[in-house]
Amino acid sequence: MTPCLASDLRAIPCTLMRGGTSRGPFFLASDLPEDVPARDRVLLAAMGSPDPRQIDGLGGAHPLTSKACIVSRGTPGHADLDFTFAQLQPNADTVDTTPNCGNMLAAVLPFAIERGLIAPQGDITRARVLTRNTGMLCDITIQTPGGVPRFAGNARIDGVPGTAAPIVIDFLDTAGSVCHAMLPTGNAIDVLTINDPVRGGSRLIAATLIDNGMPMVLMRAEDLDRTGYESVAALNADHELKQRIEAARLVAGELMGLGDVSDKSYPKMCLLARPRQGGSIATRCFIPRVCHDAIGVLAAITVGTACVLPGTVASGIAVTSVGPLHAISVEHPTGEFTVELETDPAKPGSIVRSALIRTARPIMRGEVLVPTSAWPLSDELP
Repeated sequence: MTPCLASDLRAIPCTLMRGGTSRGPFFLASDLPEDVPARDRVLLAAMGSPDPRQIDGLGGAHPLTSKACIVSRGTPGHADLDFTFAQLQPNADTVDTTPNCGNMLAAVLPFAIERGLIAPQGDITRARVLTRNTGMLCDITIQTPGGVPRFAGNARIDGVPGTAAPIVIDFLDTAGSVCHAMLPTGNAIDVLTINDPVRGGSRLIAATLIDNGMPMVLMRAEDLDRTGYESVAALNADHELKQRIEAARLVAGELMGLGDVSDKSYPKMCLLARPRQGGSIATRCFIPRVCHDAIGVLAAITVGTACVLPGTVASGIAVTSVGPLHAISVEHPTGEFTVELETDPAKPGSIVRSALIRTARPIMRGEVLVPTSAWPLSDELP
C-alpha cells in the first residue's frame, strides 16, 4: 500500500468500475480490514456517506452509484472468486451486505483479472463466482483476446450510453436468495392489509412476494391507482404513492420472514403493467424508496420469474411464450432488459436456469483516501 503524504489520511487501492447500470469502487479483500465494523467505517468514508451529495467521497448521490464491492480468490473446488457486495446510501450510515447485485457482479471477473486474482484462459475466460452475501453461485464469461479483458464491443444495454463487450452471466441457483424459498409464503398471490397513511383506514393490495435472486414485492400499478407508465421524476415526486408502497413493504417484509425491514434495502418494490413497447411486462421499480431509472439484474430475473409462474400478479398482463424456454423482455423507464429463463415441465413452478448479458468497464484506477479516524495508520493489515 502506498503511504499517503498527509498523516491524517490513509490510502487504499481501488478501481472505480461500472457494472451494468451501477457504479462503485472495487477493492481486494486483502486491502481492507478484516473486522466488519472497521471495514464498514472505511467504506462509508470512501463513499462520503452519510451526505445527500456524498460530496466528500466517491459516491454519486444515488443508490445506484453508492455501491462498493470486495473481491478475493475463492475456495478451490467450489468457486474461482469470492465477491461481497455492499449497498450504501447517500444519506445514511448503513452498509448492507445482505442483498445481491447482479449489475456490479458483471464487473467482478474483469477486475479480478486486472488485479491478478485469476489468469485469462485464452480468447474467452470463464469463472465461477460465489456471492458471499447470499451464497449464490454463477458462471461469468468475458472476452480476453491476447490475455487481457476486452471492454469495447457491440453489446448494448438500456440505461448505459453506447456499446461494449458482452459479459454473459449464468446464474446457477437464485431461488430463495435471502428468503427461505422463491415464494416465501408458499402463495403466488398474497393480499396485504395496510393502514393507508394518506386516506386513513385499511386498504387491501394483492401482491406477489417472491425471491429469485432478489426479494421483491410485485403489485399491479392499477391496484395503487396508477398506470405503471409514469416517469421516474413523477413517481419520485408522488409522496402519496411512496407512502403506500412503504406501508406495503413493511407488511410484506414480515410475511416474507425478513422481519422489520424499515432500515433494510430490501425487499424491492415493483409496479407492474401491461407491456406497451413490444416487451413482456412493464415495470416501475423502487430500490426500495427511490424509483429506479431502469431495473436491476436480479430484479429483472425475479420479475421475469413471476411472468412465467402461474397465478402471480403478472398473470393476465404479461406476454410470454409457450414451452420451457422464455425470453422475457422487461420494460423499464429507460428501455428494456431481456432475461432468459428455463422452466422444467416436470416440476411446475421451478426455474432451472436464468441467464443474461451485461457490460462493464473500469473507469479509474488508483487509491481512495480515507481519514485515519476510520482506519488508524497504526492498525496493520492482516
